[in-house]
Amino acid sequence: MLGNLLAGFIVIVIGVNLIGTVADQVYEARYVGASGANVTGAAGTILGLTPMFFALGIMSAGVALTVGGLRNAGVM
Repeated sequence: MLGNLLAGFIVIVIGVNLIGTVADQVYEARYVGASGANVTGAAGTILGLTPMFFALGIMSAGVALTVGGLRNAGVM
């Protein structure tokens, strides 16, 4: 149980620290690019949604950690 808590907190801390880097790299890939060409259309939309899905993944890790802790405590 303690190992799961520790692993969950590590995942959340690393994810929160990386979200800025992910957003910067998505901006770099979408608008600047190596060749100077912008990514447009459906590919640009999907690429723009990447930071949101990354944040949702971090939040789901937090929710899973909370639900697991409450379940082990007998509250749920």
